Amino acid sequence: MSGNGASGRPAPISLAFDAHGRLELRLPDGTVRPDVTPVRAFPLTAPDGSVSLVGRDGRELHWIEGPESLDPGSRDVLAAALADRDVVPRIERILSVSTFVTPSEWRVATDRGETSLTLRAEEDIRRLGPRALLIADRHGIHFRIDDIGRLDARSRHLLDRFL
Repeated sequence: MSGNGASGRPAPISLAFDAHGRLELRLPDGTVRPDVTPVRAFPLTAPDGSVSLVGRDGRELHWIEGPESLDPGSRDVLAAALADRDVVPRIERILSVSTFVTPSEWRVATDRGETSLTLRAEEDIRRLGPRALLIADRHGIHFRIDDIGRLDARSRHLLDRFL
């Protein structure tokens, strides 16, 4: 969708928010595509990787190989737009667990505050590499632990019973 610059690389795009706070894509030829939505290609395994920019109709308008390919201003705009779309709370501490068999009620502290979740089965805890986990509760809400090693000792102890 974008032309090539003198170096043979695609000419840069830019991203900005319009007056209504919607993301817009500015192509090298000056075309502005309003109201685009950023979609992570691999939100769980490579959250900082490739991003597709899609239009209102759901069709891809532009592929971003990685945020580092953008100018700093566009990179910041993309990060803000993606943060608005991220709804996966990150577990910072496990405060309590009702029982060490499932179903089990967990009380957790997340980056969005304290809440509870019900773990239906141990299979609802999915590894995302050696140190990260994705936990689905009975309502289908997902919670993420970015690095098991960064949890406090009590949280790790409670979690170890389920791993």
